[in-house]
Amino acid sequence: MARIGVNALYLIPGAVGGTEIYLRNLLNALAEIDGHNQYVVFTNAETGSDLIPKQANFMQAAQPVRARFRPWRILWEQTALPLAVKRHRIEVLFNPGFTAPICSPCTSVTVFHDLQHKRHPEHFRWFDLPFWRLLLWASARSSTRLIADSASTRNDLKHFYGVRAEVVHLGVESRFFEIAAHREPKDYILCVSTLHPHKNLDRLLRAHSRDPRLPDLVITGLKGFAAKEIEKLADRRVRITGWIPRDELYDLYRCARAFIYPSTFEGFGLPVLEAMAARIPLACSDIPPLREIGGRTISYFDPLDETAIGSALRRLVAPPDHALVAAAHQRAAEFTWEKTARKTLDILLSEI
Repeated sequence: MARIGVNALYLIPGAVGGTEIYLRNLLNALAEIDGHNQYVVFTNAETGSDLIPKQANFMQAAQPVRARFRPWRILWEQTALPLAVKRHRIEVLFNPGFTAPICSPCTSVTVFHDLQHKRHPEHFRWFDLPFWRLLLWASARSSTRLIADSASTRNDLKHFYGVRAEVVHLGVESRFFEIAAHREPKDYILCVSTLHPHKNLDRLLRAHSRDPRLPDLVITGLKGFAAKEIEKLADRRVRITGWIPRDELYDLYRCARAFIYPSTFEGFGLPVLEAMAARIPLACSDIPPLREIGGRTISYFDPLDETAIGSALRRLVAPPDHALVAAAHQRAAEFTWEKTARKTLDILLSEI
């Protein structure tokens, strides 16, 4: 029996986007497949006990630190967390949110969801970028093993840091396959996306506004750095919801006529996989991580070309290619949280 620590200090519910969805689903999947090993989840003051699976082999080790004040959280992660890890006799520490304590008292496995700070530093605030550069470099160098969401991120880790990583794809919740069987399409196009610059929502809104025949556009996700600019571009045919409860998101998928994803950079692209599983006609950017998910089962467009985005929007409201939608749905079934959990657990146990 191993004692596995989980460093969840980064998690601010409703404020970190896809990395929250990742951790919640992964922990639940680990609980389903592993009733033997012991898990100690180190949480911050903002994260409630609902993060922790109810199984007896999972426990919460709450830390008196608020993650919203990033400097304090970083300092705690580097100084107090190693002491807590040692006190709980942890044998391997799992870091699912990019950063790890540099002086960990045990082996350490760290997940890199992307290296956007290296690929597109222009998308970061000047005062945040030095922290990203230093902490991610140090985590990549000091961790015993690295996990990447995609081959693209694995290649970036090799290119920028000279380190190796194991690719472990994310999964898709079974709820989306249930949605596929109970679709009630209404007249709107859905985009599930954080309002950050690399999500390319400005081009999407301009392309949408040029054609009054297009249905409404619903954009849902964390209001990030580009929120003010995006909201200024939105006309009355656009609804921006911000971060919403998961059940509300399921309803948006269930009733969406189509789905579009115009991002210029991704580490994985979980919303695309969710749309595939829900059997929604979709189009997305022609970038490597999304090709890695969709293969030949979905329609792609050049995310830097507003005309191409407009054409994609018009194709989406035409009669759908049911064979393509079915193929995407079938491919999505290959990505499960159980697979993610089993591969992750194998890596964790191999480091003890």
